[in-house]
Amino acid sequence: MLLFIVLSNTAFHLTAARHGPSGWQPVDGGWVDHAVQFAMITVLDMRIYPLFAFLFGYGMMQLFLRQTSAGTSEREAVRLLRRRSLCLVVIGLLHATLLMAGDIVGFYGIISLALGWLFLRRGDRALKWWIWVAAAQFVVLAAQPVVSAALAGDLGTLGDSGAEPGADAYAAGEGNWFAAAGTRFMSGLFVTFAAAPLSLVGGAYVVFLLGFRAARGRLLEEPGRHLPLLRWTAVIGIAVGWLGALPAALAHVGAITVADDAQSEGGVLTLLRDATGNAAGLGYVAAVALFVHWWTGRESHSRRGAKTVTAISAVGKRSLSCYLAHSLIFAPVLAAWGLGLGERLTSATMALFAVGVWLVTVAGAYAMERAGRRGPVEVVLRRVMYRGRR
Repeated sequence: MLLFIVLSNTAFHLTAARHGPSGWQPVDGGWVDHAVQFAMITVLDMRIYPLFAFLFGYGMMQLFLRQTSAGTSEREAVRLLRRRSLCLVVIGLLHATLLMAGDIVGFYGIISLALGWLFLRRGDRALKWWIWVAAAQFVVLAAQPVVSAALAGDLGTLGDSGAEPGADAYAAGEGNWFAAAGTRFMSGLFVTFAAAPLSLVGGAYVVFLLGFRAARGRLLEEPGRHLPLLRWTAVIGIAVGWLGALPAALAHVGAITVADDAQSEGGVLTLLRDATGNAAGLGYVAAVALFVHWWTGRESHSRRGAKTVTAISAVGKRSLSCYLAHSLIFAPVLAAWGLGLGERLTSATMALFAVGVWLVTVAGAYAMERAGRRGPVEVVLRRVMYRGRR
């Protein structure tokens, strides 16, 4: 997940690039850059948020069940998780202001505050019912603008290619750190306190609730018990997600001719890409679970393979520290107020840089795993969560 996230956060650091109608991915560069842009739109854009949401919800329910099985009352367990969510909101706002406006920690901190209070103590039957409600809510609200425009014969008028590029909200091209921090702070406030509540209204929380439900069934701990479900989810989810983004990707690289408004942030191609993102995110989760089942079922593993899996697992145990470490490297090196390297990179070279940053965090997490140390941010978060408790 963190490799996908660091790759997704590359486009707005290309400060000298000419962005397309969507306001995010650049349109300049050679054929290798166009191939990277095509892959980003198809595989990553708006596909990693639902992946993160599912795992976030899964982890919340795991913590809740672990606490209650140890004798903690349900009310106290919810209180602990509420404290954790508030900490994540603070961490997210600090992260957005100081380093990167595209923070997702505060966003999910707000969502977890609401959903933890409403659903953690619900029974399985009620949770299933609300999953269907949220799914219907998401489908109806996602389809409404497209259906309305189609019925009116104005499908091509959706969107506005002349709108301010979304990448500007990250202020990576601002040479003054204080001015950039002001822009990032306002962007962080919007994402945390406006976009997060709106996502609850729009039904996007369905993936979060699916994480709750899957954790109760131990879907990721015991994938062998759920193989048919995982296989169907991986195949159908990834296929729907990639096919839904394919028109936007083809239009972006010029393989098909589409009006700029249709490719803009509110255009029909972007809406189709976003609406199918949840399917891809869930498909990725299922694919990883299937890999884990295959890996753990093997009779023997090569020493190098075992070390690789251990190192990547170490990143997962320290996911918040590694996520923030991405920005600690990205922002000062790439932003105009720092070394400004983002001005000289292209889509392809930026993707290589992102993979390099991820590998640095893998090496650091593996070293901490061997030393028996937790991630530094996880240590602070646990101290605040469990203050006064052993």
